[in-house]
Order: sequence, then structure tokens, then C-alpha cells
Amino acid sequence: MDKTSPIITMRDVSKYFGDFQALKSVSLDVALGERVVVCGPSGSGKSTLIRCINRLESHESGEITVDGTVLTDDAASLEKIRGNVGMVFQQFNLFPHLTVLENLTLGPRRVLGLSDKDADARAMEYLERVQIPEQAEKLPRQLSGGQQQRVAIARSLCMEPRILLFDEPTSALDPEMIAEVLDVMTELATSGMTMIVVTHEMGFARKVADTMVFMDKGEIVEVGPPEQVFTAPKSARFGKFLQQILNH
Repeated sequence: MDKTSPIITMRDVSKYFGDFQALKSVSLDVALGERVVVCGPSGSGKSTLIRCINRLESHESGEITVDGTVLTDDAASLEKIRGNVGMVFQQFNLFPHLTVLENLTLGPRRVLGLSDKDADARAMEYLERVQIPEQAEKLPRQLSGGQQQRVAIARSLCMEPRILLFDEPTSALDPEMIAEVLDVMTELATSGMTMIVVTHEMGFARKVADTMVFMDKGEIVEVGPPEQVFTAPKSARFGKFLQQILNH
């Protein structure tokens, strides 16, 4: 892929759930290494947008290209996309019967073909990075919510994706645990990882984002750098949304 080309392009993408149109002709470019924060009211299409990027949802019309591959139902292209795109969900989706280390090494061993030794070494490297290496032998239920989400981030990193998607990664956490997860994400952002983060954490967005995307009713209403959109949003809808979030 040409390094000057966007690593993700969406062109006139529409997505329906029955009669409900979740995405309405959405177009977006994300550059290699860019950090994009997507915000907007509930039901605006934010999660659907990123779920379409790694084909957890299939779009009805338009075109999505990820790292040079056009998204289709073709199994080979889907495998390539999933290999390049990691996802961190609201719920941690850890296997409850496996230890933290086993959760992290499952993908690298089965999908990437790493030896047990190499998979273990990689898992410990990323547990160090999210600052919980001492939890490696514990089961998920023995961890706090914040620790479980950090394990989920480390698990995605173990696949060494080029792109990492976050779907409201702090929304299921108690307030005192949110900061520890955002700190890990902030550190990741400094490493050059291409990131798209759906979140209401505007402090994080202001600190980390290169680009803010505001969605409402299935449309991208406004795109711009944080310093511009926070101080002088172009749309009244975004201004009202920011006011509600910041005064919450």
C-alpha cells in the first residue's frame, strides 16, 4: 500500500437493520498512524461504523477498503482484514475458563502459528505494556473490570494488528477504573498505532485524537481536529452534544 494513501477508506457506505438505516452514505478516510475519535448520541451509528470496518457487520452499499483490501464476503479477504484489524469491545469477551496468559496466547498459537514459547513471550511483553504482568496466571473473574479491559487490549495487541478499533471501551467500567484503561490507550496512541475509538471520554479525545468525527442519525455531521471542533464546532448539533457531555 502506498504510504500516502489512507489505510481505511469508506465511500458512500450504507447499512440497514431491517427498515432502520444505521449508516447513511458515510464517507471517511483514516491515514496510517492516525488517531480518530468517533462521538455522538446513542444510536447515531458509531459502533456500526467500526463494526463494518472489520466486517462484524456487512454493509449494503458503498465501498470499504482496509489496508489495500476491499471488504467483501470473500473468505480470503475477510481473513486478511481480521488479521490486520484488532477490536476492543465494551464487554471484555475473555474466556472465563482460561487464565489471562491462555486468553492472550490462544490467537497467536492457533491463527498465527506461533510456538508455545513464542506466544507466551509475546503475551508477557504485552501484559507488561498494559502494566499487569503479575496477573498472567489468574482467571478473568479474579480481576477488576479495569484489569479485564487491559487484558482485552493486550489480547488484541498480541495479534500485532496494524489497526485497532475500540467500541466504547470504558462504558462498562466503574469511574475509578476508567482512568487506568485510558492511560493504556494514551500510551498506545503515542506508539504510532492507527486507532479508531468510539467514546464519550472527551478529555481523552482532546489529548489523543488527531481527528474528531461527530455522528448523528447515521451520518457523519462534522470532522475536524480537536482544537477546532471543541472551540468552534461548525454544526449546531455537535455544539449541543458537546455542551451536554461536558456539563454532565
